[in-house]
Amino acid sequence: MTTTLLRRDRKALVPYLTGGITADWTDYLHALEAAGADAIEIGLPFSDPMLDGATIQQASDRALARGATVASILADLARVTVGVPLVVMTYANLVFRAGPAAFCARLAEAGVSGLIVSDLPVDELAEVERAAADAGLALILLVAPVTSDERLAEIVRRASGYLYAISVMGTTGERDTLADSAAPLAARIKAVSDLPVLLGFGISGPAQAAAAGAVADGAVVGAAVMRRILDGATPDELAVDIARLRAALD
Repeated sequence: MTTTLLRRDRKALVPYLTGGITADWTDYLHALEAAGADAIEIGLPFSDPMLDGATIQQASDRALARGATVASILADLARVTVGVPLVVMTYANLVFRAGPAAFCARLAEAGVSGLIVSDLPVDELAEVERAAADAGLALILLVAPVTSDERLAEIVRRASGYLYAISVMGTTGERDTLADSAAPLAARIKAVSDLPVLLGFGISGPAQAAAAGAVADGAVVGAAVMRRILDGATPDELAVDIARLRAALD
């Protein structure tokens, strides 16, 4: 069976958090874990996040304005202990600026378990793939509704940890309903992979999380989490929202 970062006895809930968004941002990690997250994706703030919608762009801008850097975020992570896997989500520019080997080694040293490079196509993956394997990181790959069967087979062959199914073409963001493309996409992936398949992009509340769990192995929730933090939610207040998502998936 392919190695996964996620437990297989329940639907997975993976919230996203922009690193460095507040001075006490690591407190949110503990709140997310306590509320039922199975893993946590940590976004490294980036000045040109092409896949991210307005909410996560705003979160990145706020973190950068605070002076957050890759080094400072990883230093913060190294000082905390979180009992669920941490997955860094980033862009190729940051990986190659440091060099894939050095970048992946730094993630592992900070206690990170997985890596998503959201704008790196599978045919340009080799150097990062080797670096992640050498550092012991799971390499989580994305699948879109327009991904061909041939390309999907290649992604499935090379991915580890879990597979991130982009439920709708476009950028991240909050939406009222789960996209019509989500269920067919999840079914296509699950037919050819034994890794957990998580749906993301636009899952904003319990109803969408439940719908995602009905057709896939869980959900990634990003923009909705970051909107709450941008609006001033404390870790305890955010935990209430995450617990509702957890209950919807269970």
